Amino acid sequence: MTLGVYIQVPFCQTKCTYCNFHTGVVSRDRYQPYAEAVCREIAGAASPIPETVDTVYVGGGTPSLFDPGALARILDTLRSTYRTESPEVTLEADPETITPAKASAWIAAGFNRISLGAQSFDDCELQAAGRMHRRADIFSAVELLRAAGFRNISIDLIAGLPHQTPESWEESVSQALRIRPEHVSVYMLEIDTDSRLGKESLAGGSRYSASAIPDDDTIADFYESARQRLAEAGYEHYEISNWALPGHRSRHNLKYWRREPYAGFGAGAHAFDGVSRWANAHESDRYVACMEQGSSPREQSEVLTPPQALDEEMFLGLRMIEGIDFARIERELAAEVPRRMDILRERIDYLRSLGFLEVEDGRIRLVPDRLTVSNEVFVQLLS
Repeated sequence: MTLGVYIQVPFCQTKCTYCNFHTGVVSRDRYQPYAEAVCREIAGAASPIPETVDTVYVGGGTPSLFDPGALARILDTLRSTYRTESPEVTLEADPETITPAKASAWIAAGFNRISLGAQSFDDCELQAAGRMHRRADIFSAVELLRAAGFRNISIDLIAGLPHQTPESWEESVSQALRIRPEHVSVYMLEIDTDSRLGKESLAGGSRYSASAIPDDDTIADFYESARQRLAEAGYEHYEISNWALPGHRSRHNLKYWRREPYAGFGAGAHAFDGVSRWANAHESDRYVACMEQGSSPREQSEVLTPPQALDEEMFLGLRMIEGIDFARIERELAAEVPRRMDILRERIDYLRSLGFLEVEDGRIRLVPDRLTVSNEVFVQLLS
């Protein structure tokens, strides 16, 4: 089985109000030592028989802030360490960070897919969320990327940003369709209790426009409207939050939902080999120090038990619109967790009777009009 590679760049120009990722705003003179540390970690993963990598995803944070030369060295180190086979190589980028020189350099380095953090086409919403770009920057960024040769662009939208209205949401979806990227992600805003926006919302305050967050039903309506319009425009809905034109599904992210192996490099990066999961230290300073000292940056490691593997198969696989092959899961895990499997079958039958799940030919999937309550379904299924 081929391997995916995720590289974490935990730096941003500013912290979005809704964000609780392990990212930070730091001086640019820390970028280069960090890139060198990532190269060291990748080179240290070399094995006598190199594994084959077919997807690479450089995310963050805002990796498009990095000097293109640093990103190129990271990819060169990957190619020196692993075999690469028709790789999908994605770079996350914020619209305001893109220039003609950067876009051309990314193509030359080997990137062939851009994940563009648009989030909204409404300047009021973008400002309230703490984003640095504005509506015009998104159109400019796409034009520059197309001119440089990118033929695989993904655009992110967030349903539920402060000040978002049905009219502004429909406008954002319309403008995304006007651009016609190869891939669209629509995320329903989740109030992270440790984010600035989350803390203010829980406290009942108004900073960060916390009092202007749409209610849950309205956010669900936004999602459903986008789902219908994207389908009408020819996009395939393949995962709860993701749509693609034919042939442009995110090959890298599919590895996560299918529980396929992937390596992770950089501060806070996670990895999975099919049996164990592990993660690096989150603090970038500590990560760089570990690599400079020749010590392992790994901070967490866990061998999954059969019950944990079963839970992952369910809540990751059910994110896929096609659902999961439950017959396969029964073949692989029933003998190891018989009682848990019996309980799971009972809950599947119960949720099916309530109209949340569909079962057909050994496959289980969420009912399409219940995708907005997927988290609640997962809790009922696995708690």
